[in-house]
Amino acid sequence: MENVKIVAVVGMSGSGKSVVVEHLVEKGCPKVYFGGMILNEMKKRGIERTAESEKEFREMIRETEGKDWVVRQVISNVENLISAGQKRIVLDGLYSWTEYKALKHAFPGAISVLAVVVDKELRHKRVGRRPERPFNIEEIRERDRSEIENLEKGGPIAMADYYVLNNGGVAELHSAVDDVLKKIDF
Repeated sequence: MENVKIVAVVGMSGSGKSVVVEHLVEKGCPKVYFGGMILNEMKKRGIERTAESEKEFREMIRETEGKDWVVRQVISNVENLISAGQKRIVLDGLYSWTEYKALKHAFPGAISVLAVVVDKELRHKRVGRRPERPFNIEEIRERDRSEIENLEKGGPIAMADYYVLNNGGVAELHSAVDDVLKKIDF
């Protein structure tokens, strides 16, 4: 894995993870989407996609197939990209402590975890007005609770290698991300 650099983006719902990931994709990095593993499996099983069905399926698959089910799929996808010659890869949506540990083990020295953080009130407002899957305040509070209690999301955020604050605009966020990329020679 010489010269391979992998950035795993983590953050609470509405923090700006997708904006960061799309910025890296625009720079030519392929992405592996954690949620895509869930969505693909739901589609295979004929499960309609709703906020509630996604939550239930995420929790069920981790319960029945192991907390590392999603990350095993992600690791396989990343290994395929590396075998195809990719040297810079972005991981979209790291969720759990289990996933964090598995990635650090699978790609020692190659992976950097980037946490996107934003003030809670602002994050909640953004989630409420986003075009895809907007949540009301009760839904976002429940999503937050579920991500922390059921999916262990706090650990990867707490142990991230780098943090970017997303309380401003997109240009400000891109600039902060670019500063991190320089630090890790990405």
